[in-house]
Amino acid sequence: MKLEEGKKIYIASDFHLGVPTYEKSRNREEKIVSWLSHIQQDADTIYLVGDIFDMWFEYKHAIPKYFTRFFGKIAELTDAGIRVVFFTGNHDMWMFDYLTKELGVEILTEKLEFELNGQSFLVAHGDGLGPGDRGYKIIKAIFRNKVCQWMFARLHPNFGIGIANFFSKTSRKHSVNDDKFLGEEKEWLITYSKEVLESKPVNYFIYGHRHHPVVFPLSDQSTYYNLGEWISQYNYLVFDGEKCELINFSD
Repeated sequence: MKLEEGKKIYIASDFHLGVPTYEKSRNREEKIVSWLSHIQQDADTIYLVGDIFDMWFEYKHAIPKYFTRFFGKIAELTDAGIRVVFFTGNHDMWMFDYLTKELGVEILTEKLEFELNGQSFLVAHGDGLGPGDRGYKIIKAIFRNKVCQWMFARLHPNFGIGIANFFSKTSRKHSVNDDKFLGEEKEWLITYSKEVLESKPVNYFIYGHRHHPVVFPLSDQSTYYNLGEWISQYNYLVFDGEKCELINFSD
C-alpha cells in the first residue's frame, strides 16, 4: 500500500475521556479536538489506539453521556473522507456498532498489521499481549464473552454505567505515576515484540496501554513505540511516508 504524497498517518492512545472530573475531562476533550483540527489538513488515516474513553458501554438505546465535541469532530473528519480507526482498550472494550453507524469510524478489537510505503507496522492497544498479567487476561475473556455482555445489558443504564464508572475510576490506570518504564527485560510488550520478530520482520511496533512515551530500538530495522497518554503528556505518533516520529502536542 502506498501513502498519497503529502499525506500522513497519525496515531494516539489513552485519552481516558471521562476522568478524573467532568471539568478536567472537558478540558482534555477540547485539547484533543484542537489536535484533530491541527492534523486534519494532511491526515490520511487517524488511529486511536484504545482507552479513548475511560468507560464505555453501549446499551441498545443508551450510551454514556458527554464527549459531544469529540464526537462532532470525528464526524467532521470522516465526512471529509479521512479514515478514522478506533481500537478497543481495556477501559472501552464494550464498543459495538453505535460509533460506526453514527460517526463512520472503524472499530478494531484486535491488533492490526499492515504494510505502507514498503514498511511494516504492528499496531495494538497492548492489553493482554505478552507474558504475565494472567489475572487481567481472565477478566478480559469474561468481559468479552457475549453472554456476559448480554447479562450486563440487562441492568438499567443508571445502575450499569454507574457500576462500570466506579470500577474504571478505581483502576490503577488513572495514576500516571504508576506506569513507568520497567526496562527491556520487564516490559511485556517489548518481550512480545521480540517474539514476533522471531517469526517475521516488523519495522514499527506501536502500542498504548502502558502510559509512558517510549521509543526503544529492537534492532537496526525495528523500533518499539509506546504512545503514552493524554491525561498529562499529550503525545502522538506521525508517519510521513518515510519515518515515524513521536511528537508532543502543545496548543
